[in-house]
Amino acid sequence: MMARAVTLALALVLMAAIAFGAPYVVSDYMVRIILLIALNSIFVLSLSLSNGFTGVFSLGHVGFIGAGAYLSGILTLTVEQKHSLLPHLPAFLNWFSLPFLPATLVAGVLMTLLAVIVGYPLMRLSGYFVSVATMGFLIIVNVVLINASDFTRGARTFTGVPLDTSLPWVFGWLAVTLLVLWRLVYSPFGRRMKAVRDDTIAASAVGIDVLKTRLLAFAIGAFFAGVGGSLYAHYLGSFSPVTFYFAMTMNLIAMLVLGGMGSLSGAIIGVISVSILSELLRSVERGFTIGDVTIPALYGASQIVLGFIFILIMIFRPKGIMGERELSLGFLNSSAKIQFKQGEVK
Repeated sequence: MMARAVTLALALVLMAAIAFGAPYVVSDYMVRIILLIALNSIFVLSLSLSNGFTGVFSLGHVGFIGAGAYLSGILTLTVEQKHSLLPHLPAFLNWFSLPFLPATLVAGVLMTLLAVIVGYPLMRLSGYFVSVATMGFLIIVNVVLINASDFTRGARTFTGVPLDTSLPWVFGWLAVTLLVLWRLVYSPFGRRMKAVRDDTIAASAVGIDVLKTRLLAFAIGAFFAGVGGSLYAHYLGSFSPVTFYFAMTMNLIAMLVLGGMGSLSGAIIGVISVSILSELLRSVERGFTIGDVTIPALYGASQIVLGFIFILIMIFRPKGIMGERELSLGFLNSSAKIQFKQGEVK
């Protein structure tokens, strides 16, 4: 436990150094990549709380991200922008504008309330049933975003959102997310989550409230999804309902499964791995020249390669890179001891 705490402290120090130092030592392009990695880490960590630690495989998490993005965007538009872009916005939203941080907190809190309402019936389900039901929630959110044109401009691009998201903001919220989830996972509540995941009948038999445990994890994950949605909205500035749909869902799930569904550090490793690999493959698929050999552009090749890698991971390492282990000093020391002993045997 001490090794994990030291590792967490070092990770927070490293995040602070990157957040404030990266703009001075790397290009603007690299800053954007780092920011997106940190932002996706918030999404995947919040998804892992229910999907990885309670065994509820939700496909509707992006619904909370999208709703949080639109809600924060509406709240931070100036009054003049609301009159111009959303002329039919209800009066109770039309006369004020919130700063970035309060709007982000409101988005997180309202997504928590929405998760409680949605999750109360859905968290009673298990297996494929809850996955299909949460996917239905994602579809409902998408339909509402498209049809509630007075609030969202419908299928048209929602624009004019202030570009307030920066590295310190994203890494600050990533630190909060990691601290809160770390405290939850490695606490008595975390043990209850894992018990519910492993065997709901046995968990109920020893007095664990399965519904309450699942619902609390689902709601906390939704809070950070709403916060991440707000950060994403204020990073993009313009977006549409299709931004928060199946493509984003599959991307986040791939990151989570690749890193390890039962590991917080695994979730971050999965995000980093997929993000870096995607950028490398995206550069390659535009075509390149080696000596006299010219490789033509192969658009879409990056997604095909990532798909094959994902399949191989599922075949040869179905629990992901980290499985249920956490990256810690103790883990590194134990790995070193194993290698040392193997060297002695040889």
